Parts: sequence; structure tokens; C-alpha cells
Amino acid sequence: MSRAASAPFPPDRRGVAAFRGTTGGRAGGARAVTRTLSDDPLGGTVRRTVLPSGLRVLTEAIPAMRSVSFGIWVSVGSRDETGPQAGAAHFLEHLLFKGTHKRGALEISSAIEAVGGETNAFTTKEYTCYYARVLDEDLPLAIDVMCDLVADSVLTPADVETERGVILEEIAMHDDEPGDEVHDLFARAVYGDHPLGRLISGTEETVTPMTRRQIQNFYRRHYTAPRIVIAAAGNLDHAAVVKLVRQALRGTPLDTDPAAPAPYRAATPAVRTKPVTTLVEPKETEQAHVVLGGPGIDRLDDRRFALGVLNNVLGGGMSSRLFQEIREQRGLAYSVYSYASQYADSGLFAVYAGCAPGKVDEVLDLTRTELARVAADGLTEAEVARGKGMSKGSFVLGLEDTGSRMTRLAKGELLYGDLMPVDELLARVDAVTLDDVNGLAAELLARPMSLAVVGPFGRSDFAA
Repeated sequence: MSRAASAPFPPDRRGVAAFRGTTGGRAGGARAVTRTLSDDPLGGTVRRTVLPSGLRVLTEAIPAMRSVSFGIWVSVGSRDETGPQAGAAHFLEHLLFKGTHKRGALEISSAIEAVGGETNAFTTKEYTCYYARVLDEDLPLAIDVMCDLVADSVLTPADVETERGVILEEIAMHDDEPGDEVHDLFARAVYGDHPLGRLISGTEETVTPMTRRQIQNFYRRHYTAPRIVIAAAGNLDHAAVVKLVRQALRGTPLDTDPAAPAPYRAATPAVRTKPVTTLVEPKETEQAHVVLGGPGIDRLDDRRFALGVLNNVLGGGMSSRLFQEIREQRGLAYSVYSYASQYADSGLFAVYAGCAPGKVDEVLDLTRTELARVAADGLTEAEVARGKGMSKGSFVLGLEDTGSRMTRLAKGELLYGDLMPVDELLARVDAVTLDDVNGLAAELLARPMSLAVVGPFGRSDFAA
């Protein structure tokens, strides 16, 4: 089980629009609505079915593949927890693999492994995903197992206690990874007590007293059919997948859900961030880890394509400005990069570096200088062209396996209610202009920035 971040170039529109080939189908006596979304030249036919319960099924048929990736995506993450619930979404993700009314934990894992498949799950701040990858002939098995564990977990008291210990060990392991910890510290520096600033896993203080009843209530309140997207990509038949999903869910709480909430996460009023702040986590490490940055843009902002280009040029690869300045020319750090995170109503933009503790001040000075230079003077036409090429290439090359295609289907539907065709997405990147990038850079990079540091320092060592 793991935690994950979102992809940089998702689809663009929130509403479901312009579908072709509308058909109706019946399974189990209730009507489902099926539409063809695209016949992508870079892939196969993409179809979408909405079941009577509101649950959505999307597939991409790729006959040349001999495997299928199957995922169940739930629109709930750590930002949906109250303070005392912190870690509930992640705790539940673990527990769903512990057993259902049909299968025990060993039966769940052995069923997929016996056919050479793999299965896992991860929790993010806004969604949770359960997935399996199997040979095409074993897709019926994967659908039955994965639907069973998501829809009908028993959450026994004994399993809650066992998995509590596992999660506390996971939290302790994370605390021993300062290169990961610093990003969580940075989120807290920007968002403070807002759920986006909290750890996805929760903390020892919130996980230890969490009860089975609390987790059970969280499960049934948030795991409702309209909140769920099922996606599959590979050598498959859409109608067969829909039929198998309906059979697997029959009689479970996900079979019918007439009073469930709306299927898309609504953007809330702008997330309030903390005043610019510095957080230091003293830790006796051989290397210091720093993240410098601040609020970015939300995932529906049209400027996200320009942000992707800006990110590539600043710190997205070996040719980026920060990599060249800090690592190649001066040898001050092994790892240095920039990144953007985008949510329904907010976002982050930041630079990470890991370096010797004695070099932190120099690395931060160089980073601030470079960010200020780009904010004031902008990038060049050549840099923007290179950044656009990186964006397009990384996106297309990332679609070379069934898992990434399944993920694209699910995120498009779950986060936006639409699937932008590959050619349109590439065109949106091509349409980014020098003024687009430089205007965004002037806005984001000239702001006062928050700083997170993990390393052998005192909490006041980086006071302004």
C-alpha cells in the first residue's frame, strides 16, 4: 500500500460532453447507459457505462496487449477526514484487503498471485485506488476479487488491531525517510491545519485511538456507488467487463445507491494557506533536505499546461536551470528538482534539494536567485520549446502500458468528468506561449515562499 501524487497533464473539462454512439444496455434487469468516448489512434476504443447506481465503468480496448489493468477508484482521500479521523482513508485502504464475507486475506492475495497477477492500492489526499494487473484471460477473476474486497469487506475487530500495528510501523518507517518527510512538512508549512496540510497516513496520535466503528462509518459514508469509477485497459471487451462488474457487485451496498452524493468533487472557496512560514524538523541525518515554494494553481486552471512547461525548464530534468546551476556546475547536491501538485481548489509549486548540511545556505541562495531571475526576466523561446517537448514526450511515453492507460481513464472521469483526447492534450501544450509561461512565472515565483527543512539543525536556525 502506498501514497501517490497526481499526474501533471490531466483532462480539461468538468462536464461530460460530446460522447458518440450512445447505446442502452440491460444487466440484471436495470438499465445502464453506454457511450463511446473515443477511437484514439494511439490506443483503442474507449467506452463509458453509467450503471443505475451511479457507478461508472470505463474501458480502453487494446487488442494487441495480452494483459489487462483493472482499477477501482474512490473519490475519497485524506482531505475528507476531520482532525480526529486523520488517517482513516489510509487505514481503510489497508483493511479492505483483510477479508470479505466470501474470502479471507490469504484467499484475496493468493487468488491473484496464483495466476501471476499483481494487486495493490494507494491513498492520496483526494482519492483512493485499488488495482490489479493480470493476463487478459484472468480478468474475470480480477474483477470478482477486487469488487468483492472494495464492496463487501467485513472489517473485523481483530483485523483492525493487526493492521493498526502495521500502519504505525509504516508511519515510523516514513519518519526514517527524511527525503519523503520534508514534502509533508512543506505541505504543513503552506496549509497548516487544513486537511491538505495533514499526513495521508495520519499520525500515531490519531491512528492509535481510532475505533472500528469510526472506520466502518467512514467506509459506508464515503464508499458509495456515484463516488466510484472502475477503469480497465488492455485486451478486453467493454460489455463483458460491465456484465462482470454488475455480477460481482450484485447484492452488495454498491449495487444500488439512490441517495448518494454528486459524483464529482466540487471546488470549495479558495483554500486558505498559512502566512509564509519556515518549519524545521531537527534530525541527525548525513544530508539536509529542503523544500522551498508556495501555493500554485488548482487542477482546473487552464494555466496548468504553462505550469508544466515552466516546471520542466526550472527543475524537470538534467537540462533544467536548477539542475545545471546547483548540481552540474557547482556539485552542491545530488538531487534537485521542482514539482507541482494540483488539487480541486488549490495547488503547490516547490523546489526540492538534498545536500550536505553545510551547503544548505548556498543551495537556498542559488535557488532563490534563480527563481527571482525567472520571475523578473522570464524564460527564452528556446527554453519554452524544450519544455513543451518534454511535456508532450513524457505524456505520450507514459501511455505505453495498460496501467498508465487505466489510470488516465480513471483520473479523467473521477477528477474532471471527461477524457481529453491525446491529440487535443498535445495541442493544448503546443498552444502554450512564451507570454503564458512568463506571466505565470511572474505570479508564482515572485511571492514570498515557505521553507521546510529536515536535517541536523535547530528549529530557529532558519529564522528570517
